[in-house]
Amino acid sequence: MDRRTFLSTAALTALAAVSTSSTSSGQVLQRMQDRRQIRTEQTLVEQMRVRQVVRRGVAPEPKKIPIAVQLYSVRNAAQRDLPGTLKAIAEMGYDGVELAGTYGRSFAEFKTMLDDVGLKCAGTHTGFDQFRGDNLARTIENHLTLETKFAIVPGGVSHNDLARNRAQAEEFNSIAERLKPHGLYTGYHAHGYDANLLDGIPSWERLFDATVQDVVHQMDVGNYKDGGGDPYAMIAKFVGRSRTIHVKEGGPNRPIVGEGTVDWARIFNLCETVGGVEWYVVEDEHAPNSLDRIERSIIALRGMGK
Repeated sequence: MDRRTFLSTAALTALAAVSTSSTSSGQVLQRMQDRRQIRTEQTLVEQMRVRQVVRRGVAPEPKKIPIAVQLYSVRNAAQRDLPGTLKAIAEMGYDGVELAGTYGRSFAEFKTMLDDVGLKCAGTHTGFDQFRGDNLARTIENHLTLETKFAIVPGGVSHNDLARNRAQAEEFNSIAERLKPHGLYTGYHAHGYDANLLDGIPSWERLFDATVQDVVHQMDVGNYKDGGGDPYAMIAKFVGRSRTIHVKEGGPNRPIVGEGTVDWARIFNLCETVGGVEWYVVEDEHAPNSLDRIERSIIALRGMGK
């Protein structure tokens, strides 16, 4: 959550507290009951989606999903000593990494380095421009070299212009069509601002309403939740499209996974039944010089049975 979003949220929370204190106890009780009813209805909708998918035979049982780390989390450490960083990540028990750049190595060199320590490439963060013009063929070749199928756009989708949001949805559809013969997928990574409303609907939801099934819905749970969005509802709505998901905690003071505001049991249930998740990707950008936080994250996830 950026400073502006955090301050706005804090102000709204304070205002709500003042308003509640000035109402009667009966009104407060009614509001509590209303909120409880909304939460119950949301849970029932999620359960209904799970049952529908299970009946269709798409996702009969929760499954074991590999865990990667987005290397941007430890970008300074990786820049300083990429081989040592990859080795440490493997020794922590991670199954793979997601790339945001190659730190001066070719894609073939990077793949060899991953092979040397037994890591897979869970995907990349790849800008829109790398799918345009002559760049597309190179992007396809690079991902085939890495033996990964996910090339996720990390940002740049409009959250405040409806026409531009629609145009970008069309571009995603075109990219997805051109990647499909190669077994590759593009998608979009969530931010807090993607929860901003465009004509009454979150810009994230509008984008995925307008894109085809093959466009990956890479929810970043903490980002989207801290931006005021509902990551649970989005995973439940876009069945089978959360092929990779960023495991990031929500809440103030930069908590480690399991120490913040996310209901991880609920997230994992959705991911492993209706989400279609193939990779959990830990992202924690708050200590780029250190490996400590990503190690604590994998320990927490293993403690949750992941």
